[in-house]
Amino acid sequence: MSGEETPEPRRGGALASSGAASDPSVAHLTLRQSAPEQRDDADGPAAETGTGRTGSGPQAAESARKATGTTEVAGEPGKPTDRAAADTVEDAAPGKGDGGTGKGDEAGWSRFAPVEPNPPGLLRRVGAGIGRFVTHEWTVASVGGLLLAVLMTWPTVLHPASTIPQDIYDPLLQTWQVAWDGHALLTDPLHLWDSNTFFPDHDTLAFSDSLLGYAPLGMIGSGPVAALVRYNLLYVLAYALAFVGMYALCRQLGTRKPGAAMAAAAFAYAPWRLAHGGHLNILSTGGIALALAMLARGHGFSFRRNGKPGRIRWGWALGGWLVAAWQVTLGWGLGLPFCYLLGVLVVVGCATWLVRKIHRRLRRDTAPAGRFHLSLLFGNLAGLAVFGATCLYLGLPYLRAVHEHPEARRTVAELKLFSPPWQGFFIAPEQSFLWGDTHARARQALPFQPEMTLLVGMVLVAFAVLGLFLSSWRIRTRLLLLAGVAVSVVLAMGTAFPGGGRYTYLVLYDHLPAWDAIRTPGRLVLWTTLLLALLAAGAVNALSQRADEFAVSRGRNPRRIGPALRLLVAVPLVLVLVEGWARTPHPQVPTEPRELHAVAGPVLILPTDTLTDQRYMYWSTDGFPQLVNGGSGVQPAKQDQIRQAATDFPSQRSVAYLRQLGVRTVVVFRDGLVGTPYQNVISKSTIGLGIKISDTGPAVVYTLDPQ
Repeated sequence: MSGEETPEPRRGGALASSGAASDPSVAHLTLRQSAPEQRDDADGPAAETGTGRTGSGPQAAESARKATGTTEVAGEPGKPTDRAAADTVEDAAPGKGDGGTGKGDEAGWSRFAPVEPNPPGLLRRVGAGIGRFVTHEWTVASVGGLLLAVLMTWPTVLHPASTIPQDIYDPLLQTWQVAWDGHALLTDPLHLWDSNTFFPDHDTLAFSDSLLGYAPLGMIGSGPVAALVRYNLLYVLAYALAFVGMYALCRQLGTRKPGAAMAAAAFAYAPWRLAHGGHLNILSTGGIALALAMLARGHGFSFRRNGKPGRIRWGWALGGWLVAAWQVTLGWGLGLPFCYLLGVLVVVGCATWLVRKIHRRLRRDTAPAGRFHLSLLFGNLAGLAVFGATCLYLGLPYLRAVHEHPEARRTVAELKLFSPPWQGFFIAPEQSFLWGDTHARARQALPFQPEMTLLVGMVLVAFAVLGLFLSSWRIRTRLLLLAGVAVSVVLAMGTAFPGGGRYTYLVLYDHLPAWDAIRTPGRLVLWTTLLLALLAAGAVNALSQRADEFAVSRGRNPRRIGPALRLLVAVPLVLVLVEGWARTPHPQVPTEPRELHAVAGPVLILPTDTLTDQRYMYWSTDGFPQLVNGGSGVQPAKQDQIRQAATDFPSQRSVAYLRQLGVRTVVVFRDGLVGTPYQNVISKSTIGLGIKISDTGPAVVYTLDPQ
């Protein structure tokens, strides 16, 4: 064998002939089959020492001895070193122990077979399943998003039964809305839109965004305290869902975890949101990002690759439409632009498919085309049907409300009042911990600060600009995102854009159905934030890739990069969170007066105005009596007439007017009465009016007996 290469025997093969096996060297070869087979051209010591082949030289002999478990003794080359090896040699001899049939080979080779592991027990399988669930990326993202929301909205969860974020006006209105949604669906779903407020008007729930999507939570508990706790929980969950939804969208589009986390935080905790701490309908944007993520996943869409047949899932597409429908149920303020965006995406998608099909026919392309997915078509059609039915159901009461109350239609004059100048995109609201005091002087120049402080975040803008030059996205994708940012900024400026918005926002106002119901164009900054976050995610993604390349160049596993590099890729996330930190006030909520317990409705409460009535609406969650008062985005003419008539209460004329409306009780609170048009109500005589009076100290209750 010296100086010649002997062909390596096949793994698990038998000896070629019984004569060859009688040679002691053949037994040596038989034992060598237990050694791992290696390629001759493999890199490393195996290729250099000739472990995979026989040859001369001390290195080859030494490697052969290590592989076969033999040792050379003078005069006894190749002698096995132990009894097991000797048994193997004996078993390899033809006819040894098997009557010459060669079956001994099977018993010999079985010594080298791996031992079959015992199957895990039930408890072990359950534990492994729980472990996989707990450590799964989406579990970590969801729990992390919730904990982050608790931290960033602190101290909302500290006293959820007695305080409320921002102020005691719009938040209390929305506290009532969620409570009414749940109560009406449980007790009288056919009259959902005829709420207990704004008596005697109808479709009064449509005077503002209904938050109907939160109705399931509104079915839990009853009374003002339960309604307050419910609102505070939804306030925190809205931020958490915005984070998780944007994280899912970024991951689906091809972003790594650091980039997705940074973009999600920038989207959920943009400084402009702090001005809307009292607008749960504006904070509830997670469904938008989540629906887009699910639709993209269902269609196999990503910024890094085109859809592949194996990645198309009709269930995800259907789920995306369902989530989009749920998002619309929260309100038209953000839902209407979202509907039009989805319509544009559907038209563009269908047009792209049609153009590609025509292009293939014109070129007479014989290459196999992508398979038509009937299941995906079904998922989209079913989802569109549900989405369309939801929009129709929600749209009809709003159309009826506008028809009955023409004052609900927004005028161009109102648009001018709420349209932000370009400087507003660089000014933070006063609730911003980092920029609130710094931008105080700049805010004074804004006519209506809550709707014009539209800072998306300096950190986000910086990384988005970096993403134009350094990004994992393709150039075309970056340019499309940049164009989307520009369009969203132009539209968000409303009539403040040069030319009075005649060729920009007013085009939508004049031609798109229902667009004239929106009076706050600045809220379209939501889309500016989302698109900038995607640009920034591409930049962070590229930086993360550079970190991996650096780790590889240092001979390290990219999955096990050092603490310094981990800190580096986490810096964008930390900076975004610092800029989004809030100093939102949490005032005490006034408790329900005992005079309103089991009050006989319909009831009018004085003093009354739009903001004060929102407190009364919150108190009315105790039994939901019919309430003349109401404060919302729409103030019907009937409400102004009642307030004007009540200034003369209790005169003969005002009492007759209220009785004609059906009002049974008037409650006048002394607190806050001075300085209002109703400050002399209590001092007026009621003799001859047929009114029962009950003075409880804090309030005077007038019971109007029908005449």
